[in-house]
Amino acid sequence: MPTVAVFIGTRRGLFVARAGPDRLGWSVSPPMLAGREIYHASCDPRTGIVWACSAHRVWGAHLHRSVDGGHTWDTLATAPHHADERGLHAVWQIAPGANEQPDELWAGIQPAGLFVSRDGGGSWLAVDALNEHPTSASWQPAGGALALHSIHVGPGGRVLCAISAGGVYRSDDRAVTWHPINSGVRAAFLPSPRAVAGQCVHRLIAFPRDPARVYQQNHCGVYRSDDGGDNWIEITDGLPSDFGYAAASDPRDTDSLFVVPEESSHMRTVVDGRLRVFATRDAGRSWRTISSGLPQANAWVSVLRDGLAADELEPTGLYLGTSGGHVFASNDADEHWRMIAGFLPRILCVYAATFEEGRPPG
Repeated sequence: MPTVAVFIGTRRGLFVARAGPDRLGWSVSPPMLAGREIYHASCDPRTGIVWACSAHRVWGAHLHRSVDGGHTWDTLATAPHHADERGLHAVWQIAPGANEQPDELWAGIQPAGLFVSRDGGGSWLAVDALNEHPTSASWQPAGGALALHSIHVGPGGRVLCAISAGGVYRSDDRAVTWHPINSGVRAAFLPSPRAVAGQCVHRLIAFPRDPARVYQQNHCGVYRSDDGGDNWIEITDGLPSDFGYAAASDPRDTDSLFVVPEESSHMRTVVDGRLRVFATRDAGRSWRTISSGLPQANAWVSVLRDGLAADELEPTGLYLGTSGGHVFASNDADEHWRMIAGFLPRILCVYAATFEEGRPPG
């Protein structure tokens, strides 16, 4: 019988909520990797290894690996980092490489940089073609620092990355060459609102089975691309704000997107103090609110860029983590929410994985 595990990264460690396939009766672990800020956690579907990225003001930034579904953890001896004075503040994402190369991993870090490992995280190489791109002079720290936070490795050597604030970049030749793909994306904070690069992307969603469809939640709106990012169409109309961090999608439905609008960049909490998830099933042409079970008054919380996630079960489950330390789950195609954990430290990320009979996939 499958077990659903929701990895909850917080300012003070990693918690794991577990339930059966009905996604009811959740149990929550004590904190693991205690005292560390957990920026990202995910499971590599090729190997079943669960990864976590942490930072600590004394111990520094590290990568952690679990081979038993997140019950126990090892800390790797090395982490990707710039070889110059930029160094490493935090690892923001670990992404699996090509299916035919199970030892290939990609990492995005702060200060913004892309790195690749060919030996399962034992060593890392800087992707200088992106890190030193001619447009990198336009990159600047955003409210959440200057970081490369979204990586998607697709078929045919395609790699997509997003930088805040720097924009979306794509390589079509396995990271040998890169070009910015930000056409149609507003950047109201720049001297040229239609700049080639420098946009503040908060979350990037891509689909391995349909590389043409991409979404992004941006500092200045929500966007869809139907051509792999060459052109972007704004789909903010119907949302109460053009600002937000989090986004997720049903992995089986490329027309689906879920976002959590927030007040302007000055406030950065949910609009009107109402914790609402907005859903589209027609690629952003229309939106509806899915909020049953979520607090609708005096909920002055934020949902950060990795604070909304979907599982791969049928119907799709959704998971939402707030800055107030509460985690909500929906197990019925996004119609009703239940709190599955509360009073945790500030939540930085959530990620859902399914394990067969308590063992990792892969």
